[in-house]
Amino acid sequence: MAAISVLIADDHLLLRDTLVHMLAHDPGFQVTTAATLDQATDLIGTHGPFDILLLDVVMPGVQRLQGVEVAVAANRPGAVVLLSGNLPRDFVESAIASGARGYIPKSLPARALTQALRLIAEGRTWLPVDHYADLAPELPPALASLSPQEVRVLRHLCRGLSNKEIAREMSIGEVTIKTHMRSICAKIGARNRTEAALIGNTYLGG
Repeated sequence: MAAISVLIADDHLLLRDTLVHMLAHDPGFQVTTAATLDQATDLIGTHGPFDILLLDVVMPGVQRLQGVEVAVAANRPGAVVLLSGNLPRDFVESAIASGARGYIPKSLPARALTQALRLIAEGRTWLPVDHYADLAPELPPALASLSPQEVRVLRHLCRGLSNKEIAREMSIGEVTIKTHMRSICAKIGARNRTEAALIGNTYLGG
């Protein structure tokens, strides 16, 4: 299977190096970086579209939504994904409507990042579950028995987070997460958390 080509366009060298380091341990990714949107479009012009362009929308030279539209047009048919700290919800929704395929916060843990990128490379849209859960499709019958809290836990599990990371994301105890995990597995017929994540991804993919 060919590696997923990722172009990181961000003006902060430290962040670019950090993301490259996070992905360097996974042979499933081939990473290129750019410091400006112009550099990114030049690279696309030279090498062709990347599977995923991670675009910092607050760096110099990116005119917010206009910059997203330029990136989408340049990298088509590859995906363009917003990369930022905190973005207004209305901006994210407008960017998605303009062709962006998701929004990845810069605080996303490494395992969750690789999971998100793989889902995006498969053609899905990825958004942070805590702030965009209401944009997800209606819960399918196979998961209808889960409580809202259990659905949140399962979504975090599908992002590749550990119990400790899920507990931190949801601001509750790790013991409580373990209890939710046992309940989730029992309700959806999963033998373990890995199988639960596979089932969850089948129904909850963006």
